[in-house]
Amino acid sequence: MKEKFILSTLILLVGGFLTKILGMIIKIIMTRLMGTEGIGLYMMILPTFSLFIALAQFGFPIAISKLVAEDNKNNKKLFFSVIPMSIIINVFLILIIITIAPFLSTKLLHDKRCTLGILAIALVIPLTTLSSICRSYFFGKEKMLPHVISNIVEDIVRLGLIIIGVPFIIDKGVEYAVCYVIMTNIVSELTSILILFFFLPKKVRITKKDIRPSKIYIKDSLDIAVPNTTARLIGSVGYFLEPIILTTALVHVGYSNNFIINEYGIFSGYVMPILLLPSFFTLAISQALLPVVTKLYTNGKFKETKRKIKQGIFYSCLIGIPVTILLMIVPDIFLNTIYNTTKGANYLRFLAPFCLFQYIQAPLSFSLDAIGRSVDNMKATILGTIVRSILLLLLSFLKIGIWSLIISTAINILIVTFYNIKQVKKSI
Repeated sequence: MKEKFILSTLILLVGGFLTKILGMIIKIIMTRLMGTEGIGLYMMILPTFSLFIALAQFGFPIAISKLVAEDNKNNKKLFFSVIPMSIIINVFLILIIITIAPFLSTKLLHDKRCTLGILAIALVIPLTTLSSICRSYFFGKEKMLPHVISNIVEDIVRLGLIIIGVPFIIDKGVEYAVCYVIMTNIVSELTSILILFFFLPKKVRITKKDIRPSKIYIKDSLDIAVPNTTARLIGSVGYFLEPIILTTALVHVGYSNNFIINEYGIFSGYVMPILLLPSFFTLAISQALLPVVTKLYTNGKFKETKRKIKQGIFYSCLIGIPVTILLMIVPDIFLNTIYNTTKGANYLRFLAPFCLFQYIQAPLSFSLDAIGRSVDNMKATILGTIVRSILLLLLSFLKIGIWSLIISTAINILIVTFYNIKQVKKSI
C-alpha cells in the first residue's frame, strides 16, 4: 500500500510538473500574443467557464474515483449509470449558456466583447465532463499513467493551436482571439479522451446488463456528487461573482473600466498562477491519497488513515514552504522571468504566506471526500465564499483598488483551511 501510494504520487508529480510547465508556457504565449487587454478579457470570462465546468461535471469524477476505489461494485455498470445523468445536465447547461450569454457580458461583466467567449464555453463543457469521468476511473484504480499522458498531450495540442491560430485571429479583434483560445479546448479534450480510451481494459466485454443504469449506483454516486458539486458550485459562483462585484463597486467609487481590467488581469493572469505553482504537487499528492484513504477507512483502519493524511499534508508543506519563502523575498524575479514584467510584485509578496495554507487544502479536502465527509467540504466552501464576497464588496468601497480582492482572498484561504483541519480531526 505504501509503495503504491508513493509510486502513484511520483507519477502524478512528474506528470504534474510537466503539465504545469506547459500550462505556464501556454499562459506566457497567450500573454505575449494577446497583451494585457486580451488576458484581462480572458480572465473576466474564466470564472464563468469554471462555474459551468463545475456544474457540468456535477461531482461525478470524485464519486466514481471513490466508488471504484472501494472495489465492491461493477465498474461498467457504474460508468453507464453516471453517463445518462451527465448528458442531461450538459444539454441543459448548453441551453442556459446560449440564452444568458448576451445579458451576462453586457449587464454583469460590463463588456459586450465577452459574448463570443461565453458562447464558446457551451461547446467545450461536454467534452471536459467526459474526459474527467474517464480519468476518475483510473484514479480509483490507482493507475495514474493514463491521466498523466492524456494531460501532457492535451496541453501540447492546445499550445500548438494557440501558437498557430492566435496571431491570425487577433487582427479581427481581441474578443475573437479570446473565443478561439477557449475553443482550442475542444480539440485538446477530444485528444485526451481518445488517449484515455486507449488505456481501458481491452478484454472487458460490455453486456446489455452492464449498460442498464442501476438505481443503487445512481444513489451512491449522488450521495457523493451532490455535496461535492454544491461545494464546487458555491466556490465557482463566488469566483463568477468576483469580477462582477469588483467591477461594479470600483466603477461606483470612481475607478475606470480600463484600470479594473488591467489590474484584474495582473492579479488573475500573473500573480495567482505563480502563487498556485506548487498546487500541481499538492494536487498530485491528494489524487494519489484519495483511493488509499478510501480503502483504509472503508476497512476500518483508522490509525493508518490518520497517518496517511498527515503524510499527505507533510509532503505538501515540504514543497510549499520553500516556494513561499522565495516568493516573499524575490517576487520580481518570478514575474520578470515568466512574464517579462514586474507588475504585481507587491501583490505576490503579500499573498505568498497565506497561500502556504492553500497548499494543504487539497489533501484535507480529498481526505474528507475519501472518508465520506463531502458535506464538510461543502460547508467550508460556503463559509469561505460568503465571507470573501462580503469582504470584497465592503473593502472595494474603501477605494483601495484591487487590494480589496487580495485581502478578501487571503482571509478566505485561512477560513477554509482551518475549518477543514477541524473537520478532519473531528472525523478521525
